[in-house]
Amino acid sequence: MSAREAAFGPLLRELRLAKSLTIEALAEASGVSVRGIGDLERGRRAAPQRRTVAALADGLGLDDGERERLLAAARSGRTPAYSPVGVRSFPRGIDDFVGRADELAQLEKLAEPPADHDAEAGAVAAHAQPVVVAVHGPPGTGKTTLALRAARRLADRFPDGQLVVDLRGTDDTPPAPSELMVQVLKAFGVPDRDLAKSGPRAHPALYRQVLADRRCLLVLDDARDEAQVRPMLPGSGRTLVLVTSRRMLTGLDDVHRLPLGRLDAAESAAFLTSLVGEDRATAEPDALKEVARLCGHLPLALRVAGNWLATRTGWSLRRLADRLAREERRLDTLSAGDIRVAGAFDLSYRQLTPTAACLFRRLSLVPGPEASAAGAARLTGQDLYDAEDTLEELVEAGLLGTSGDRYRLHDLLCLYGRARLAAEESAEDADRARRSMFHWLLETAVVAGRWYEPDHGAPPPTWQGTVDLASADKAREWLQAEAPNWLAALHAAAADGAHATVVEVAESLHWFSDQWIFWGHWPEVFRTAVRSAQALGDPLLEATQLNYYAWALLLCEGRPGDSLEYSGRALVAARRAGDRIQQAWAHHYASWAHHLLGEAEAAFDHNAHAVALFEAAGDLPGMLQALLGRALDLTGARRDEEAVAVYRQSLALLDEAGDAVQPHIAAVTRVNALAGLGRGLARLGHWDEAVEHLRTSVTLCRVDGNTALESRYLLVLGDVLLDAGRDADAREAFTRCVALGPDSDPQRVAEAHSRLARLDTD
Repeated sequence: MSAREAAFGPLLRELRLAKSLTIEALAEASGVSVRGIGDLERGRRAAPQRRTVAALADGLGLDDGERERLLAAARSGRTPAYSPVGVRSFPRGIDDFVGRADELAQLEKLAEPPADHDAEAGAVAAHAQPVVVAVHGPPGTGKTTLALRAARRLADRFPDGQLVVDLRGTDDTPPAPSELMVQVLKAFGVPDRDLAKSGPRAHPALYRQVLADRRCLLVLDDARDEAQVRPMLPGSGRTLVLVTSRRMLTGLDDVHRLPLGRLDAAESAAFLTSLVGEDRATAEPDALKEVARLCGHLPLALRVAGNWLATRTGWSLRRLADRLAREERRLDTLSAGDIRVAGAFDLSYRQLTPTAACLFRRLSLVPGPEASAAGAARLTGQDLYDAEDTLEELVEAGLLGTSGDRYRLHDLLCLYGRARLAAEESAEDADRARRSMFHWLLETAVVAGRWYEPDHGAPPPTWQGTVDLASADKAREWLQAEAPNWLAALHAAAADGAHATVVEVAESLHWFSDQWIFWGHWPEVFRTAVRSAQALGDPLLEATQLNYYAWALLLCEGRPGDSLEYSGRALVAARRAGDRIQQAWAHHYASWAHHLLGEAEAAFDHNAHAVALFEAAGDLPGMLQALLGRALDLTGARRDEEAVAVYRQSLALLDEAGDAVQPHIAAVTRVNALAGLGRGLARLGHWDEAVEHLRTSVTLCRVDGNTALESRYLLVLGDVLLDAGRDADAREAFTRCVALGPDSDPQRVAEAHSRLARLDTD
């Protein structure tokens, strides 16, 4: 070092000794580390920044003259070689940045100095720690773009320099940390002669020393793994380090984690608009939204699509949307110049272990948006715990998202996985994996559904499943979570001619369907089962599935007229089979349809037949449903006292039956009977008793998780409360109805909205 650089050190030592202070005492008084003061006095470090000098002067208790001497020595001792002030190394930025407002706000908050630290006059305390943020996410989510955007916005907060270091983590042989450290040291002005003199073994200590007393912003872009990043993290000081990686870097301690995913629909549309121009975007708003959706709202895909359109002014947005709609060509379309979305995926895929790569490819066979660990295990033949480990490897690599205990492939990654599957595995192996998964889905659906069926309940002791179906609630959770997958498996079984399997699945889900009425696919399930039953040539199976389909049309889709055709066909098939129970159900559904159509005479006639047939067959669950149907018909005929009597009869019969009626059938029956009883009592003017029964019905719905029926009976409760002049209570019931979510009855929710609007205007 030069004589000028050394001048600060002797002066500091002179002033310290004059005050009779040890280095340790000065460190405690100033907040500057013992090691830092020692290095300054020995000339091993460059003259410090102003804030550190001010802290030392305060610690020494210097008067104005002595303080100015120390500051002057520091100013004259700073050389360009060791002064990082003004160091700024940013690659070319992107001006059309859109979205990520929450993430940027979080980074701005993390960049704020601690409340007890004065950036101008304070010092870097001995306990100061750098802030490290790991920005991670799947390929193409814009991690680097976000980091650069944040670096530019935050640059003024880091006066000692801002630097971006490309770690090239997706290269086959990324640079070692020692090589990267040298790059940083040179960028901050450490001369080659000093680097050579200290030697490679001393470079890590020198690296930490250069960053220790400075307020810098360091972007470590595209990290491969923790081993590459860990040595690059300063141990002390006020540096803000932004690490971007496709991996989650779970092994790093004491870091803030900032996961990135897709943009939302509005952000995607704004991003595309910034690329193609306002005029083109507003001319085709629907096509713009479709392009964004087909890009999976992935920033890289949106940029490629936008650049494609920006350079092809003769193309309409609709033309690109139609081209992207072809799944087999979508990834090929998403390329512009030397930028390919598939190429970004390649970089991550190449780094997977063979086992993880196999599972990644085969996850593209999952028909729904999510998979479970148990389903993934069937794709590869792994046991459950090994499959979980492999899934977590994919999550760590940024190629798989999670939602609770389920796993999700981004739409474009799914297409990429499908392409890799076709390129690397035989069609026979892929088909074998798919069939294994579908077999497991349907087998498990049968066991789960039978929790709700008479004479079944819990899985038999011999069943060895890979999912927890220890309760009806767990069975319902599985059926709902896996619904898109087992529905696809059901269609595949029908296409393969496995008609007995299709009918078995539909039969097992019959009573469960009452728990999830407005799922939206029960007509599809039972229509498929009708065709399979017909293919099997069994009139009893055909009658049963026709009845289920009639129910689905009647209740799930609100089509009583269409339902009558199928209950009529069910009656014919049941008579051909000589089965009284299915004849009774056909009459029951026909009675219900006629009631909804306002055809009272036909409704009474069919109901009478249903009651007689159920009673003759000794079918108690069916008998209870028929009695509720009779009470409904009496209500429609305004014979309210008779209707109330039948509802009370049904509840008494249910209580008397006890365990003879399967719990979930009993629960649905009780809910409907109490609601009907409450409605009938209200029509007779017995308001308090009516409200009591309706509240009990709603509570039971909530306890059982039957959102569809809860929405129906909250509306009835609200209407009764309105009629009783209890507007505040009615408002509460309607408000609860509209807040129930997607499994509720959409018609009842709409009516509740209408009631609330009317209350607001009254």
